[in-house]
Parts: sequence; structure tokens; C-alpha cells
Amino acid sequence: MQLDDSDGALDSWARFCALSGELVGGAGDLSVGPRLAPVVADLCARGLATLVRDYFLHNLEETFRNNAVRMFWQKFHPYSSSSAVERIKFCVQESWPEDVLSAALEDICLEKSYQEKCVLVLAHALQSYEEKAQNRKLKAVECSSSLMPRYQLMVSSVLLTTLPLSFPEILNVYFKKKLEELNTMVDASDENDQLVSHELFGQSNVSAWDSKMDIDSQEKVISESCTLVKNIGKVVRDFRCLGFTSMTEDSYSSAIIWLLKSKVYELAGDDYRIPVLGSVKKWIQVVPLQFLHALLTYLGDSVDYDSGLSGLKSPLASRPSSFPGIGVPSQALLRWHMRLEYFAYETLQDLRIGKLFEIIVDYPESSPAIEDLKQCLEYTGQHSKLVDSFISSLRYRLLTAGASTNDILHQYVSTIKALRSIDPTGVFLEAVGEPIRDYLRGRKDTIKCIVTMLTDGSGGNTSGGNAGDNLLEELNRDAENQENADYDDHTNIDEKQAWLNSESWEPDPVEADPLKGSRSRRKIDILGLMVSIIGSKDQLVNEYRVMLAEKLLSKSDFDIDSDIRTLELLKDSFR
Repeated sequence: MQLDDSDGALDSWARFCALSGELVGGAGDLSVGPRLAPVVADLCARGLATLVRDYFLHNLEETFRNNAVRMFWQKFHPYSSSSAVERIKFCVQESWPEDVLSAALEDICLEKSYQEKCVLVLAHALQSYEEKAQNRKLKAVECSSSLMPRYQLMVSSVLLTTLPLSFPEILNVYFKKKLEELNTMVDASDENDQLVSHELFGQSNVSAWDSKMDIDSQEKVISESCTLVKNIGKVVRDFRCLGFTSMTEDSYSSAIIWLLKSKVYELAGDDYRIPVLGSVKKWIQVVPLQFLHALLTYLGDSVDYDSGLSGLKSPLASRPSSFPGIGVPSQALLRWHMRLEYFAYETLQDLRIGKLFEIIVDYPESSPAIEDLKQCLEYTGQHSKLVDSFISSLRYRLLTAGASTNDILHQYVSTIKALRSIDPTGVFLEAVGEPIRDYLRGRKDTIKCIVTMLTDGSGGNTSGGNAGDNLLEELNRDAENQENADYDDHTNIDEKQAWLNSESWEPDPVEADPLKGSRSRRKIDILGLMVSIIGSKDQLVNEYRVMLAEKLLSKSDFDIDSDIRTLELLKDSFR
């Protein structure tokens, strides 16, 4: 047969088209392979290898699009074509969308698996010709190696170009439901025993605690959770094979973030007397990280630190200690841990900032919430968000005509104490306190109320101190404690420690007032801040002199010990 024989080429092409149609559109019959190989070899010898490859792939694409893809999307049509109210009804169904997804994935993956076998048949025929041509030192176009990648690209392209707009929403619902189910299992296990949660994903860590647990119940929970994770993993793996890798990861990532946000809201609530950050971080290790570890292991994505992929280590984290039930985490899991913790810090921070006015009203009972907020801000560095939000709350809820001057002053003192815990440098207190001071300067009774707060036995000091102590005595105690602490720091420090301190020195934040030095900022003087509202301590002293005179003239006895003590404290404060 001559290569330029057009009749022979047409005959071979006709036989190739017929055999291709029989193979691709047949009922799963791969016996066409032996008959296809010589026809493919003849066409390749005529220089038609690329045409053979492209035609075969086009045939597969048309069959895949008209059969598998159409049936796949049709299974989700009831949800896609429904209204928003009807979609809610779908979501509340217990087995939806799991049953629909499982059936649809099974059918399309079965069709894809058969088509991959067809691709391998043609690839084998092309490879056989290429090897013979190489042995005979003939020039041949290499098409066999690119056949399967082109097919995989075709599959994902067809699916993504026909994707309904509602499908990402369906995936989100699926992963949310599965993770809620998993979280329910963990919560139920925590009620029975704290150790079970670390075994929910197949990690064996049996100890003497087992004697205190219901073994049958524990094994049932572990078995159910492992089955659940494997089912999720199978869905993720199938979608990856179809080219939905990014969409699937986005879906279960958003589901994990949503569940984490719900957990933070649940634990935080409106009770500011209990720290919640530690509980949130523990829950992250018990539920999302355990789930991700099991999922990544099932998918084969878990990379150990000592593997050859050590170059992928995160530059933001050092080698961590082992997680409960996991051991040394993989790089993928480590990145997830950092991502989830940051989101938890940010979510809790936003919650506490939004309720900061109420938290400060309850201070110091709410000091655990303040401590949580301090840790969150140290991690996120979003202090400006606190300043802007709290100033807005003050202007709308405190600095109004309906608020008494006493209430404003008491809230200001609580604000100073709370923000001193969050930021000992006082940088953000300067920004927050300025609107309060400006507002109080416009009130006529501000000086009188300040003097009353400083000298009255009840003092308005509802937030701390001993009974009968006025605010001035409390402030003097704080000053003495701070001076003692400063003295201890200076007397106990040695040359080596001084050098270490100098190496760890950091500049003040950009929000700091450059007109005020760092030393004055580190020692927050509450009395000085109160006096700064008035503008001069002379005005405060004059007001105190008038008030003391009226008080002494109204006395019916000679009990002036408390007045003498207050006078001495004022003299010490303004010395």
C-alpha cells in the first residue's frame, strides 16, 4: 500500500470512524482494540496521527456531553429551578443533597471510567506505532502521551461550562450538613468522655480510661465518624477526578469556617465572666483539624515533615509539637491550623469589640473577656478597629444629654482600667479618651462630680476596692503597687537582662502621639487623666476647698478623721 493512496486513506479513515463509534458508543465492549490497532497504525503512517487523536477526543466529548453530563445536571434541576423558599425546604430534608450527589457521582464516574479505558485503548495503539517507528528510525508525531491529559481537560471543561449557578450552593449545603453531623458526634462523645473525641477519626489511643467508659458506645461513635469521613472523602475524590478540585476545596473550607464561626458565637455569647479563647482553640484541634487530618490522609495529601517535600514548609511557623490524636502535623494541616486560629481570633475579637461598651460597664467582672480581646488583638494587630468602633459606641450611647456626668466619669474610669489591661502603653487610651474629655469639658458640673468621686466614701467606686474607700485611695494604692513593681524591676535587673531588653525593644505604634514620650505613656495616671479634663489642678483644689468647708460646717460632731485622710492623700497626689 502506497502512502499517497487516497482510496486507501479514505478506507482506513472510514474503518477508524466505525470502530471508534463502536468503541465509544458501544455497550462497554473493549474487544474493538485489536481491530483498531492496525487501522490506527496505517493512518499514523500516512501522517494523520493528530487527526486520529482529535477526532477520537471529539467523539468522546460529544458522547460525554450528551449522555453523562446531561443526566448529571438533570439530577440537580429540581433544586436549581426552584424558588428561594422551596430551596429551604430542600435543605431541611435529612438525606438531601447527599443521596442526589451520591447517585449522580456514581453514574458520571462510571461513564468516565469507561471512557478512560477507551482512551487507553487508543493510547496503546498509538504507542505501539510510535515504538515501531522509533525502531525503524522513522519520523512520527508523538500523540499517545498527551491523550489522557487532553481527555481529563476535556471532561472538566465540559462540566464547568455547563455548570448551573446553584451548584456551588448545593456543595456548600452538603459539607455544612456533614460537618454539623460530625460536630454533633463530638459533642455527644464529650458528654461521655473527653478522650473519645481524639479517637473519633480512627486514631487508636486506648488507655486506662476505657474502664470508665461504655466501650460499645465508644466503638459505635468511632465507627460512625470514620464512615462519615470516608464518605465525605469519596465525594471529594470523585469531584477532584471530574476537575472540581478548587470548587470542592472552597466548599468544604467555607463549611469549616462557617462551623467555626458558629462555635465562637455559641461559646462567647453575652457572658463576659468566662474566658472562651482557650475553649475555641481546643475545639479547633478536636473537630476541624481531626476532620482535615482524616480527610487529607484519605485523599493522600498528608505530607510529613521528614518527607522529601520539606521545601514546602510554611515560612510562618516553626516545627510544631504533636496535636492530640494526630502526632506531628503535615504541612497542609499546619497551614489549616494557622488559618483556623487566625479566623477564630478575628471572629472573637470582632464579637468582643462590638460588645466592648457592655464589657467595660461590667469591668472588672468582665476581665476574662478583656483578656481574650487582648490576646486576639496581639494576634491580629487590628487595634484601630477597636478604637474606631468604641469611639462610635461612646458617642451614641454615653456622650449624650441623657447621660449624667457621674455615669460618664465612672465609665471613663472603667475604660481607663480596661484599656490599660489591653494596651499598657496607653496609646489607644489616648485616642479613645479624647472624645470623652472634650465632652466633659462642656458640662458645668464636671469639676464638682470629679471632686465628689475622688473624696466621697462611696466614691461611685462600684467596680472594685474595699468598702468605704474613695477613688482617691484606690488610685493611690495602684500608684504604690506600680512604683513597687517598677522598683523591683530596676533593682533586680542585671546587665545581661538589660541587654536582652534593649534587643527586644520595639517602637511605639504608629497611632502614638509623638508629643508624648514612651515613658509617660507606659505609666497611666488615672488621677492625672481626670485632672486633664479640668485643665488645671488648681481648679480641682479650689472646688475641693469649697466642698470641704461646706462639709465641715454641716457636721454636728468632731469626727473628721476621714476628711483628714482624704486631704493628706490629695496633698500626696499633687505634690
